[in-house]
Amino acid sequence: MSSAPPPGFYVPAVLFFQENEDLDIPAIQAHVLRLAQGGVTGILVQGSNGEAQHLSHEERKEAIRLTRETLDKYGFRNVLVIAGTGAQSTRETKKLCVDAKEAGASHALVLTPSTWLAQMSIENIVRFHREVADASPIPVMIYNFPGVTAGQDLDSDTITTLAEHPNIVGTKLSCGNIGKLHRLTTRFPSSKFAVFAGRSDVFLHGLLSGSAGAITALVNILPKLHRQLHKLYEEGRISEAMKLQEKFCHADWATGRIGGIGGIKAIVSKDFGYGHNVVRGPLKAVDPATLQGNKYYADLEELIALEKSL
Repeated sequence: MSSAPPPGFYVPAVLFFQENEDLDIPAIQAHVLRLAQGGVTGILVQGSNGEAQHLSHEERKEAIRLTRETLDKYGFRNVLVIAGTGAQSTRETKKLCVDAKEAGASHALVLTPSTWLAQMSIENIVRFHREVADASPIPVMIYNFPGVTAGQDLDSDTITTLAEHPNIVGTKLSCGNIGKLHRLTTRFPSSKFAVFAGRSDVFLHGLLSGSAGAITALVNILPKLHRQLHKLYEEGRISEAMKLQEKFCHADWATGRIGGIGGIKAIVSKDFGYGHNVVRGPLKAVDPATLQGNKYYADLEELIALEKSL
């Protein structure tokens, strides 16, 4: 029987490029190492923050392989590598799942196709995910992110139906719907079907509702603080955890306003000293020099300073 990823907090890692948009291997390695040292349970390669849709199949395999090899080299063999394998056809998605296993991923995270939106009935969505899960050599998770699937927002009934498949072992809910998360956590134990919040602004709320944890973009910047919040929760220090969660709410919002993926790369480059701010079009790069004086970046400065102190 396929196993779900363990509880904890995971990061949909950004992928660094050189100025010519080739993979920046030293920066990718530096980022993987800092995240692992920050205590992440696992690294999601080619989640939405990893620019999966902008990569060739060869680049996708290389990014997964490089992440796994870097973790192993520095003694982080217990840190999972999950691969985003979503594509616009069932055939390609199946191939990406096979590629992910060959490159060292333990689980696949699959988006619902969105090109032919008018044909994506519930029946067709369920058929797609089941066919992918049937063919995947590694356990599969459902990635629900309306913002990148043309507004498709899988409800709890649909996800419950998919969870009955023996090779579908979890979901990442970037919709931010705590009611949906809570309905799912009360139907399945995390050991069978792990439900993860997809945003840091609901990290603690999800834990209190029974989630297995979170897979969130803000961890790219603040892995140690996410570890701290998770530890406070596990120790039952909820009021202290809530104070940190309050700061995450503002930080999550600020990161999006600064520029999303481009903003994260700019912040990492400026504050942690590695990587370029290069993104592949049509995404827009953010100049690190413009961060100082940005009112949203000001909401992050206190947390970045605290991250560096840990």
